[in-house]
Amino acid sequence: MAAKNKTNVTNADVVEFIQTFANNDRKISESLELLELMEKWSGYKAKMWGLSIIGFGSYHYKYASGHEGDAPIIGFSPRKAAFSLYVYTPLPEIDELLEQLGKFKQSKACTYVNKLSDIDLSVLEKICKISLRHFRAKYVCTD
Repeated sequence: MAAKNKTNVTNADVVEFIQTFANNDRKISESLELLELMEKWSGYKAKMWGLSIIGFGSYHYKYASGHEGDAPIIGFSPRKAAFSLYVYTPLPEIDELLEQLGKFKQSKACTYVNKLSDIDLSVLEKICKISLRHFRAKYVCTD
C-alpha cells in the first residue's frame, strides 16, 4: 500500500490560521503581508496545506517509484523560529538571486527568514515568479 501524503489542501481559513498560529504581532503582520504579496505574484488565492503551510496554486507530481500527489507551487509557513518559504526551484538563476536576497538560511527545498526586513522583497518576487514559470512549464498546475 502506498504511503499517504501528509500535506494536502484543506478548507481551513488562512487568515484565521495566521492570527492563531503566528506567535507575535510582527509575525502576524508580516504573514498577512506575505499572503498579499504571494497572491499578487502568483495569481492564486491562498489555501491551507496540512496544518501549517499556506500555499498558492498546486501542481501534480509523479515519481518513477509510482508515488504521486499534489503540492503547492509556492508557499510559506509562519513558524515560531522563522518563516519557512517554499519558493525554491533548482535553477541557476535562482541560485544567483539567492545571493542578492539578504539574510536567510537554506535547506534543500526551503528558505528560512527570521523577518521580512532581513530580505529584499523584490528579489523574493523574482524567485517566486521564476519558480512559478518553472512549475507551470513542467507540471499541470491548478488553483
